[in-house]
Amino acid sequence: VSNNAGNGDVGLAALLKAGRVRKVICSFPRQSDSYVFDELYRAGRIELEVVPQGTLAERMRAGGAGIGAFYCPVGAGTLLAEGKETREIDGRTHVLEYPVKGDVALIAAHRADTVGNLVYRRTARNFGPVMATAATTVVAQVTDIVPAGEIDPETVVTPGIYVDRLVRAEARRLTVQGAR
Repeated sequence: VSNNAGNGDVGLAALLKAGRVRKVICSFPRQSDSYVFDELYRAGRIELEVVPQGTLAERMRAGGAGIGAFYCPVGAGTLLAEGKETREIDGRTHVLEYPVKGDVALIAAHRADTVGNLVYRRTARNFGPVMATAATTVVAQVTDIVPAGEIDPETVVTPGIYVDRLVRAEARRLTVQGAR
């Protein structure tokens, strides 16, 4: 479960290339450097479920909250609703959506303390916090691990109760040759 189907040959794309993924649930599977997924999909070696981005986030949230299913108007009347139960609510067609849960969630955060409280930066906050609640085991990759109590509680987004493992990794910086 991811927002996309991987970039280049790192992260999710590396798992795909190694044959560790049999199904991708994502909002947009193709981008300019998603060649690993593209090759697997065209060869019929991987399954794909495309889900609108907001619906994907809500399915993760529902998984973490223990919600059995919910109705959503997004995707009604399109190919995305094909084969799914629908119901008219207040004059609009809604599609029945089921929660997303995971055995293991691999999430990225900016900083953690030694008990697993997480602080995010930028778009890592979009799906990391909700998926942390929806998985049995959560592994968080962070650039900085500080002693417990050093993170202001007001900035903690994911409480340590959801995090099982921390992996410290150096921050990667992208530099573009010839950029001004």
